[in-house]
Amino acid sequence: MNLILLGAPGAGKGTQGKSLSEKYRIPQISTGDILRANVRSKTQLGQKAKEYMDKGALVPNEIVVHMVVGRIQEEDARNGFILDGFPRTIAQAEALDATLKSMNKKIDAVIGIEVDRKELTRRLSGRRVCRKCGASYHVIFNPPVNIGMCNACGSEIYQRDDDKEETIEARLKVYEDETLPLAEYYSSKGLYRAIDGKGPVDQITESIVGAIEGSHNS
Repeated sequence: MNLILLGAPGAGKGTQGKSLSEKYRIPQISTGDILRANVRSKTQLGQKAKEYMDKGALVPNEIVVHMVVGRIQEEDARNGFILDGFPRTIAQAEALDATLKSMNKKIDAVIGIEVDRKELTRRLSGRRVCRKCGASYHVIFNPPVNIGMCNACGSEIYQRDDDKEETIEARLKVYEDETLPLAEYYSSKGLYRAIDGKGPVDQITESIVGAIEGSHNS
C-alpha cells in the first residue's frame, strides 16, 4: 500500500505517519527528516537545502525528487510506503506519478489532514527538538520534565529556525500557495480523503485508517 499524507506544517503528518507505519509495516518517508539529516551532515545537498529552509521557502524540486525517488526504491519500501511531506507542488506530484508508473506502482490513497491556521501557529511555535538525539517536545502538549533539557539524553532542546513565529507565517503562506492545490489534483484522480486534524491523536488515526481501508477496498 502506497500512501501520501498531506497537510500544512503542524497538522500532525509526522505523528500519524508513525502510527500508520507501525500498523501497515511500511516505512514512513519524511522529506523533512531526510533534508534535516543532510543539513546536519553538511552534505552538498544539505547546504543548498538549508538556504531555502531557513527562509521558510520550499526546497527546489530537483533536490527533493532525487532523494525521494532513491528512497522508495530501497528494499524496505518494496511492499509500500508512506510519503510524509512530499509531494509539495504539482510539479513534484507529476514527477512522482511518472516515476511510480515506470516502477509499475501507484498511489493508493492521499490523506489530507486539515487544521485551521490559528491552531497550526499554536502548535508550531511551541515545538522544541533535542540537539543531540532529535527527540521532539512541545511547551504545551508535551513539555520535557526539566525545562530546556531532553528527557531521553539530557541534552539541550531548542526551537528550530523554521518553528519561529516570523518563519511560521512564511511557511503557511508557501503551503497555501504551493501545496494546497494538491488537494484538487488528487481529488480529480479520486484519491483524496479529507480528515479533521483536531482532536485526540488516536481518534484522528482511526479516521485515517477508515478512509484508507475504504479507498483500498473500493
